[in-house]
Parts: sequence; C-alpha cells; structure tokens
Amino acid sequence: VDELKLGDNDNLAAIVAAAAVGRPAAAQRMEAAPDELSEVGVEEHLNARLPLELAFTDSSAKPVTLGEFFDNQRPVILTLNYSDCPMLCSLQLNGLVAGLQGIDWNLGGEYRVVTVSIDPEEPSERAAETKQKYLEIYGRANVERGWHFLTGEEQQIRQLAKAVGFGYTYDAATQQYLHAAVTFVCTPDGRVSRYLYGIEYPPQTVRLALLEAAEGRIGTTMDRVLMFCFQYDEQKGRYTLAAVNLMRAGGVVTLLFLAGMLGWYWRRESRKAKKLDPQAV
Repeated sequence: VDELKLGDNDNLAAIVAAAAVGRPAAAQRMEAAPDELSEVGVEEHLNARLPLELAFTDSSAKPVTLGEFFDNQRPVILTLNYSDCPMLCSLQLNGLVAGLQGIDWNLGGEYRVVTVSIDPEEPSERAAETKQKYLEIYGRANVERGWHFLTGEEQQIRQLAKAVGFGYTYDAATQQYLHAAVTFVCTPDGRVSRYLYGIEYPPQTVRLALLEAAEGRIGTTMDRVLMFCFQYDEQKGRYTLAAVNLMRAGGVVTLLFLAGMLGWYWRRESRKAKKLDPQAV
C-alpha cells in the first residue's frame, strides 16, 4: 500500500485485515507499516500467565474478575474485540463461530469463550447485544454460560492486552480501533497456550488447539492419539502431521505386531509339542 488516508475507513480496514492473517504472511511484506499501525501487532507470549485478578463487567452488568472464567478444568478461548468495530471484529468472530460449529464439543461444556472489549466506552448493554448475536449464529441450546462478553476500564484492558502481546490503537480520524485478528487459546489455569491468527478457523485447528491447551483432559482417546500425531506449524498457521511422532507410533505398532506374532508362534509350537509328547510341559 503506497498511500493511506486517515479518512479512508476501507483502506485502514483492508490493511489491518491483511496484517491479521498472521506473522507468516506479514513476514513476506517488506514495506514499512504506516504510522497509524505502528502500535498494532502481536508479540507472542506463549505460556505467559494472564492477570486473572483484573476486574471487568459482564454483559449483565455484573462485576467479575477474569479469573472467574478459569476453573482449572476447561480451556478458554480468549478474544479482544469491540462491538462497534466496522468490519474486522465481525469477520473474526464469524470465522471463530464457524470453527466452533464444526466441532462436537459445546460452549460451556468442554471449553469456554471470553471476549473482552477493547473499547472502554462500550456499555454492558451493547456487549449483551453482541453476545446474543453470536449465540444465535452458533445455534446450539443452553450455551449462554459458555461465552462471556466483558467490558472494562482502559487500564484493565491495556493490562490484559499487554499480557498476551496484543497491540492496538485508537485512530481519532476514523473513530475506530486498529488491531489485528488473533484468537488466544488458554489453559484451564490461565496461561497462553496458542495463538490462532486470521479470520478463518478450521474446526480441526480449533479442536487440536483446545486439546493441546487442556493437556489431553478433554476429548476422546482418539483425540489424544490425533494430538500425538499432529503439531502446530507456525509457518503455515495450522496443525500438521508430525513425522517424528508418526515414526515413533509406527515403531510401537511394529513392536506390538512382532510381539503378537511371536506369541502366536510360541503358542502354536507349544501345542504341537504337547501332541507329540503329552508328558512335556
């Protein structure tokens, strides 16, 4: 992009959307970012502990702390958005919902989602409207307690954003927040486990990220086998087959097969020996 006019919302949104695809895509672009985006980006803080003591207000206007949504049992998907975002937030959350619809786990069951508004002026009533919108899109019953939309003061929001390495800024000319599209998958005890970038979230990626964050405490035995066979590829931004793990698994299967064949052979020879010599042990 050669020029950027502050009054051009479409240009700003397009640039931020392009940046939101993730670090691999951004690395291919060598031109300097416009001044308006100098504070926008993501610095990964994997395994960083979230400030769970931070105080927010939920969509029912009830005071809460971030830690209330981490129960040491279920992983938590965290997003930083705001309800009046003209485009990118809707694209990101629509993509996230599509990914969640593609897995059989339910909101509030095997995992939770927490969306914190980066707009300190957003009222809880507006957050409630946004929550209702996305629960309707999700389309499953009895999941209201599975997705929490929080609002808060500037200091609290900034502290959370800093903890996860989420850089954003407010542009007065366009009257919107400039930010990247990134989803944070967190462990049940409140640590950052995985960064998922962009506005599309394949169901398998979402499922494996949740399984990884939960350290195998959710899902079936087959899910845990899949987690062993796949690893996250930061360059591709998705989970790919892990060749080393596959070779290890193949080695184990081979050993089990050989052990089974040897056992079968030993039993057959033992039966033959008994037929020839009934006194043989």
